[in-house]
Amino acid sequence: MCTPQIYEAVAETCRRRLPPAAQGATRSHLDIGAGQGELIRRLGDALPMRSAACDFHVERFDGADVPIAQVDLEREPLPYPDGEFDLVTCSEVVEHLENYRALLREAYRVTKPGGLLVLTTPNVLNAQSRMRYLASGFPVLFGPLPVGHDERHSTARHITPIPYFYLAHALLETGFGRVELDIDKVQRTSVVWLVLALPVIAGGWLRFVTRERRRLRTITAANEPHVAMHRSWRLLVGRTIVVSAVKPGG
Repeated sequence: MCTPQIYEAVAETCRRRLPPAAQGATRSHLDIGAGQGELIRRLGDALPMRSAACDFHVERFDGADVPIAQVDLEREPLPYPDGEFDLVTCSEVVEHLENYRALLREAYRVTKPGGLLVLTTPNVLNAQSRMRYLASGFPVLFGPLPVGHDERHSTARHITPIPYFYLAHALLETGFGRVELDIDKVQRTSVVWLVLALPVIAGGWLRFVTRERRRLRTITAANEPHVAMHRSWRLLVGRTIVVSAVKPGG
């Protein structure tokens, strides 16, 4: 579901969060699940860097000057040395994987200390998706799956809906820090649903937080900022989440 708006949101996050390059140095960049190479071209316009790419369907890639490696992200490690890249991007990929946490561990390994990881995935927590799930049991962009479908880049292979909290938790458990949330755009349909469902969402959230704090004690100082994001404007109306994190050190 990659669109120019998602690429622009990723580029803006990179511009904002990447530290200045050393004088005369060129940043190194890896795009995981590069598809046809659109994100690499967009980042090349925004930030000078030396890019590499990997994907399962390498035949789709259209970047003559960019080296690309074929890799099965479900079964194989990334074919790069430890601490190789200043920037690692992974746009609209994790929802296609059975084990996205394994990929995050690999992304951590190949990121330089002080380097930045930027991920995007469909926002299953906006108001439209919440209403669709209430009615059907399926979030937006995660419908009934065809059997035997092998086009891994297709939306028909959206097999793992990942709410923001679980993506942030996976990044923190992997070793990343300074996790931040952005969105690609405000979804008008979600704004309408939010207005209509606000009393239910607000009341349900209050009951949820009270129970989790007092009885189950699952909300802690470490995870509370990311739990709170689930009632934020960005998650309630954003179409796609853009989550970034920094590898400590550097």
